[in-house]
Amino acid sequence: MKFNHKNFLKLLDFTSDEIQYLLDLSAKLKAEKKKGKKHQHLKGKNIALIFEKASTRTRCSFEVAAYDLGMNTTYIETFTSHFGKKESVADSARVLGRMYDGIEYRGYGQEIVEDIAKYAGVPVWNGLTNEFHPTQILADLLTIKEHFGYLKGIKFVYMGDAGYNMGNSLMIGCAKMGMHFVACAPKDYYPNQELINECQKIAKETGATLEFTDDPMKATKDADVIYTDVWVSMGESDSVWDYRIKDLTPYRVTKELMENAKPNAKFMHCLPAFHDMKTTVGKATFEKFGIECMEVTDEVFEGDQSIVFDQAENRLHTIKAVMLATLKSK
Repeated sequence: MKFNHKNFLKLLDFTSDEIQYLLDLSAKLKAEKKKGKKHQHLKGKNIALIFEKASTRTRCSFEVAAYDLGMNTTYIETFTSHFGKKESVADSARVLGRMYDGIEYRGYGQEIVEDIAKYAGVPVWNGLTNEFHPTQILADLLTIKEHFGYLKGIKFVYMGDAGYNMGNSLMIGCAKMGMHFVACAPKDYYPNQELINECQKIAKETGATLEFTDDPMKATKDADVIYTDVWVSMGESDSVWDYRIKDLTPYRVTKELMENAKPNAKFMHCLPAFHDMKTTVGKATFEKFGIECMEVTDEVFEGDQSIVFDQAENRLHTIKAVMLATLKSK
């Protein structure tokens, strides 16, 4: 597989075999770390981490992965730099590309990370944009493979806002890996038709199935995996809470839906999750709307079928694989 100097911007840019290679490399690096085996294959290299949107898992995963590989990191918050304000994205990319061996970007429009990649001259990795979240999907696929032993044919159900970065990217990932993807949401929350059409073409080649429904019980029947995400994403106005809660509450993941799935079904969430009132947002939502949870009940989140923290850990191993594959010299 020829990954050296390649960008990692969206899974549409990669073949099924390339994605499988990254998953296999992730598993190898994870096993080595568990055994205490060092793998500082990129010692002496330096990477820049640009964050327009805050993060816990993405930042920690990139920083620990870089450290494990022997690299140094510089964390750049855009409000403390000139990025995109006094200096254009293109100019910033050309400056950083002269100083760093790789650049991660987490922020808003996909066009921003594509612009960085166009001008930087070094590998650029998408840590999340409004449209795509490819590093998360690698972690999700690795987690599913660990629990089921395979990916092809897995019935994967995404509940909630399926038209944003997670719904988009999971649909792509499932299509690429020959899985049965079900988007369960109100019709206004489906992925855009152009992306659906592109994924349908991929599905014909891989044997994947793409399904769209607004019926939670139909969707989750005999599901292997039920997945959800927050209803309001970073950068969106607080004004959307009113109608999002009204529109998406019927798609909350509950014990009833988990029982409708296969007996060994797993619950997944990319985190953070609003499953209780132990957060500032959770408390505020309860005070305003009178609901104790949003996209998933606490019973499901804390239940035996939940593998959300396996997912969170696998962000580290898959991000490490992406950086190693794209930066290694041989």
